[in-house]
Amino acid sequence: MFSKELFGQRISELRKASGETQAVLANQLGIKKNQVSEIERGNRTTSAERIALICEHYGVSADYLLGLTDDPKPNYEVKL
Repeated sequence: MFSKELFGQRISELRKASGETQAVLANQLGIKKNQVSEIERGNRTTSAERIALICEHYGVSADYLLGLTDDPKPNYEVKL
C-alpha cells in the first residue's frame, strides 16, 4: 500500500546516499527546494513525470519508491 511517508523517506535516503542537497534534487526535478523538503517529510507527493525522473536519476524502480517492493533495483533494463 502506498505511503507518502515511506515515499519521502526513500527519496531522502537516496538523495543523502548520493551526497546531494535538496537544492540539487530540486533543480534536477524543476521544482523548488521547499517542495523537496515537503516530499521528504511525507507531506506531499509529486507527478508521475517527476517520479520517473527520480527513478532514472537514482537508478531505482518506481515500485521501490512507491513502497510496492523493498528491492530498489528495477527488474528490467533501463533505457537511457
